[in-house]
Amino acid sequence: MSSTQNEIKKESKILFKLGGPIVATQLMRMGLNFTDTVMAGNLSALDLASVAIGNALYLPITIFCMSTLIAINPVASQLLGARKFEEIGMSARQLFWLIIFLSVPCFFLIRNLGIIMEWVGVTPEIIPLASEYLNAISWGILPLFAYAGVRFFSEALSVTKPAMYIAAISLVLNVGANYVLMYGKLGFPQLGAVGAGYATSLLNLFAAIAFIIFTAKFKPFHRFNIFARTKGPDFKIIKELLTVGLPNGVSSAMEVLLFAAVSVLMGTLSVEASASHQIAINVAATLYMIPFGLSIAISQRVGFSLGQGSMSKARFRGFVGIGICAGIMTLTALVLFTIPDAIIAIYTNDPLVSVMSVSLLFMAGLFQISDGLQVGGFGALRGLKDTRVPMIVNFISYWLIGFPVGYYLGIISDFGPEGLWIGLISGLSVAAVLHNYRFNKLTSA
Repeated sequence: MSSTQNEIKKESKILFKLGGPIVATQLMRMGLNFTDTVMAGNLSALDLASVAIGNALYLPITIFCMSTLIAINPVASQLLGARKFEEIGMSARQLFWLIIFLSVPCFFLIRNLGIIMEWVGVTPEIIPLASEYLNAISWGILPLFAYAGVRFFSEALSVTKPAMYIAAISLVLNVGANYVLMYGKLGFPQLGAVGAGYATSLLNLFAAIAFIIFTAKFKPFHRFNIFARTKGPDFKIIKELLTVGLPNGVSSAMEVLLFAAVSVLMGTLSVEASASHQIAINVAATLYMIPFGLSIAISQRVGFSLGQGSMSKARFRGFVGIGICAGIMTLTALVLFTIPDAIIAIYTNDPLVSVMSVSLLFMAGLFQISDGLQVGGFGALRGLKDTRVPMIVNFISYWLIGFPVGYYLGIISDFGPEGLWIGLISGLSVAAVLHNYRFNKLTSA
């Protein structure tokens, strides 16, 4: 085995060691929403619809903010590579200020989303309960962002297992909290969808407290003096976090909104098209958590290398990670191509929905590799603190190419669901090519 092969093998092991727990964390965090949906569905159609509509409005906001907070990953990992331990602690303290600055407007925004529901024409019967659900879940915004920020900080320093353990405990506790609050057990009133909102807020509080305690007690973190007294916000450091984080947040929001827009357009075609899309997109979103989790680890490895002053290492580690993402998604594509019927059977036994879902799973299989390449490339660029140009790339890829192509083929040309999905494939493929081209260009000698 050549020295290059040995290096690739060594780096791959490190990446899986770092990224494996992150992938597990992401999947279990998805499980929270899944349990809320299932348990609400067992109460009534109104409760289920209220949770679904509430989450459709709540998630883009929180994803934007948490994707902004992930800026601490490249910032802290580069400082770690440069062994600037005092500055790591300073960045962590300013991250807490940023969490507060983001939480306050989000809290009030989420409590007033009823206006948007009325504007888009949500069924009037759903709006009051969905609004109450959002009011309940809004109390967990500050803890959610605190948990996310401390988690991203920990992952930047290659400590990834605590988030996985906390996510696993949260998932179990969420089922119990939902059972008590949604169904009215142990003397509590039956709160239905609103109970799911309060349960989520309580779980966010638990996760935040648990992670902060771990961070304070974990001896290797003591050298950073994370919880030293601070005079207040240091806007120079906060500006650096926002310079890296805001474009990342906008990029993530644009991707989420593209898929949301396609979901809305599916609803204009037929009930079966919408149901089939929901199944296929749920499968694709679950599989996406694998390269997404690895992309966070790629950011850490690239950032750490750059902090050490080695662009060649950053390039090598970035491309190894991107290659692994593409390889894994090639395997997931093969799964989607070979056993689509078995996957669909988990979700539905409706013949028409099943046939359409199989067709869309084939389309999902086509964009697996593009999805792996684009998220891996984006993670590598984030490790370089390069997020502004990738944001522009995502806008062009998703909204100037992906959405128009999908709308033209799916709606205007009447190709239906497959046409809309060709738009998704187009956008992801363009983003994959451009992100990797830029990483190659920035790291070339």
